[in-house]
Amino acid sequence: MKLLIASDIHGSALWCQKLLDAFEREGAEKMLLLGDFLYHGPRNDLPDEYNPKKVIALLSAYQDRILAVRGNCDGDVDQMVLPFPIMAEYAVLQLGGRTIYATHGHIFNPQNRPPLQKGDILLNGHTHVPAFREEDGFFYMNPGSVSIPKENSCHQYILMDGNTFTMKDMDGQILQSVTLD
Repeated sequence: MKLLIASDIHGSALWCQKLLDAFEREGAEKMLLLGDFLYHGPRNDLPDEYNPKKVIALLSAYQDRILAVRGNCDGDVDQMVLPFPIMAEYAVLQLGGRTIYATHGHIFNPQNRPPLQKGDILLNGHTHVPAFREEDGFFYMNPGSVSIPKENSCHQYILMDGNTFTMKDMDGQILQSVTLD
């Protein structure tokens, strides 16, 4: 399965559209969105082309291809306007014999780990800082932020194609890649 993984759209219609363009270009079957869909949050500046209503319309057109978890800026009102489930704190996926634990990152993260076994994968957003590393026997991946990247990172996502995970910028340029055995 080809899965596009992204986080932290924060209501930016410009970057949401670029994400959807990347999704189409990559030929992914599903999008796994790691929270913070519509609201920019009190600690962030407004992202480019902040327009939550347009983001709702853009994402709604892909509702049957989105898997999502709740971010710390997502609430009941967001679920009322988005036609796909966003309120789960985490999702657990299986990739061969490996467990992928997907969450936003404000609760579970490398400092407060969910139950992981050697070789499992922890995916989270929240920090707006990309990460792609092995840590204490598990793999930690953070796609950074679609709309408000931090610490000199770029607007980016992760593409999972089988056992290969590739970090890419919004133009599709490869930043990092790893194939897990």
